[in-house]
Amino acid sequence: MKIKNFTLNSIDQVIVKIVGEVLRAFHIEIASATENADFDKFEIQNTVKDEKISTRLTVEKDGSKKIFKVSGNVRPEEKRRAEIHRLVKKNLYKILTEDLNFSPVPYGIMHGVRPTKIVHRWISQGYGVTSHGVFDRDKISRRLRKDYLTSYEKAQLLTEVAVRQIPILNSADEKTVSIYIGIPFCVTRCLYCSFPANVLPSEEKISEFMEVLTKDIDAATNEIKNYNFKVQNIYIGGGTPTALPEKFFAEMLEKVFKNFYSESVEEFTVECGRPDTINAKKISAMKNFQVTRVCVNPQTMQQKTLDRIGRQHSAEQIILAFNEIRNSTDFKINMDLILGLPGENLSDVEDSLKKILELNPDDITLHALALKRGSKLQTQLADEINTLEYFDLPSDEEVRKMSDIAEKILREKNYLPYYLYRQGYISGQIENIGYCKRGAEGIYNIQIMGERQIILGIGAAASTKVPDKKNNCLQTSFHAKDLTTYLRDVNIYISNREKVLSEVFEPEKIPEVEENISVTEKIPEVEEKKSEPEKNSSAESKRKKKKKSKKKN
Repeated sequence: MKIKNFTLNSIDQVIVKIVGEVLRAFHIEIASATENADFDKFEIQNTVKDEKISTRLTVEKDGSKKIFKVSGNVRPEEKRRAEIHRLVKKNLYKILTEDLNFSPVPYGIMHGVRPTKIVHRWISQGYGVTSHGVFDRDKISRRLRKDYLTSYEKAQLLTEVAVRQIPILNSADEKTVSIYIGIPFCVTRCLYCSFPANVLPSEEKISEFMEVLTKDIDAATNEIKNYNFKVQNIYIGGGTPTALPEKFFAEMLEKVFKNFYSESVEEFTVECGRPDTINAKKISAMKNFQVTRVCVNPQTMQQKTLDRIGRQHSAEQIILAFNEIRNSTDFKINMDLILGLPGENLSDVEDSLKKILELNPDDITLHALALKRGSKLQTQLADEINTLEYFDLPSDEEVRKMSDIAEKILREKNYLPYYLYRQGYISGQIENIGYCKRGAEGIYNIQIMGERQIILGIGAAASTKVPDKKNNCLQTSFHAKDLTTYLRDVNIYISNREKVLSEVFEPEKIPEVEENISVTEKIPEVEEKKSEPEKNSSAESKRKKKKKSKKKN
């Protein structure tokens, strides 16, 4: 829908934002000077009186005026400000769907990135939990539909995922952390990509980055020691970490392993993203440094689409890279698909999923294309020459069909949904969701979305998040997305991370103890070819023992 003049009776930035989210969900936009408008005037007025929130929408077209009104009452048991925001969205949503006949969207007025956190909060307060500690999923689902106007299917899905996550969320105490290392390089930039990744620069620039990254890692290592943290997960992302040349990749892994790996680590993930960045030496390095999980992300198995989005590798290379990892390691392997890519239809998605399932990955993540600022796609759409039709993007309805058929196929193959999150400007108004075989859940994925565990961010564009139970908030610090700024100001970002930690925790004095394992035993040589007995190193033996122990449990 196009409107000529839009008015909102509020300058409160949160109100402006949430009203914009509702309008965007229905593709209601301001018309350009050359476009025809559905309404000449579109005026929203929200009023708060005592415990009642009222919304009035006035629309005009060719001198004809219509006024629609809806109101709702604040619930006393909820935070008042949050309730006002929810009702502003709910009132407007009901006017648009009931009076102006817009089709409901799957998640209703749920626009946050982490919708499962709402369910986790309810459960922590005892809602939807019986006296015997059993989760009443139907009760939780009904509340999602009532409070947030989600569809039945999405309410059921959210509840299922939230309940499945609870044991993993509860596996960490307040001193357990995950480590995120951001490697901001890729071999090319895809059409849809908005991540802060740089096309791989010269070796001189990479060397500079490695020096700064080492300083960042060393500072985080000291923080872990000072606060007596225990590392549960290590996640190396980006960008595409395997885009690094072999010597830098091995150097980076060695540094991470030496500083953060211990018996407490349950999951060590490296994003291999682009199959054209994977080779035998990089696989060997990951194996030597105890990596347990990798991501090989085709996004699609359609060659026409790979060419169109700028991937610069073949569908066959995806299969070869996957098999090379599978045949030489015991890594869990995740694969990503994007729904809603330019030119794709339902049969393309079914074919891509069929080809991926033939490889038998442990974890498959379905992303819905998001038209985000910073991507080439969004930039070209914004130039007022190209349009969505030019890029042949599937409609929201088509993307929802893609999601439905993908879910059906994955469930039939015994893949279970275990984490999800949402984005602005997301195709189909659906979600990004991970499905895995039973027991193959990506622990870091659950922890980062749950925001109940400390995440120490290292490297470019990394975020540090520290749950502050005392003040009931999340303390955060962010490293620069821009590579030049990160390299220049790394000391500032290290200081900011330390400040966030110091606001929540007191440093502990830990007595010095002698390392049980020497550095030479900890860090195997990457290049040297070993005989079978030598491969069974001390660190490798411990990892195998830990795996056996987990299986027994």
